[in-house]
Amino acid sequence: MVISSGKVVAGRVVLDSELPEGASVTVLAHDGDETFEANPEVERMLVEAISQSDRGETSPLPKLLDELRGRE
Repeated sequence: MVISSGKVVAGRVVLDSELPEGASVTVLAHDGDETFEANPEVERMLVEAISQSDRGETSPLPKLLDELRGRE
C-alpha cells in the first residue's frame, strides 16, 4: 500500500511519487481549496481499512449505517 499526493495537470493526475506501471489507484478529490492531512495514527487507520477491504473484509452499507446510528 502506498499513499501519494499529487495534482491534476491538463486533465491528468500527476503524483508526487512513482508507482509501478499498471498499478490500481483510488483518487479522492476535494471540492474547492480543501486540504486533507492525516497524522500518523489516522494514516495507519486508513491503510488498515484499505487492507481490510482488499482482503474482502467488508460490511454491507445498511449494516454499517445501523452500527453508526447505534453510536449516537
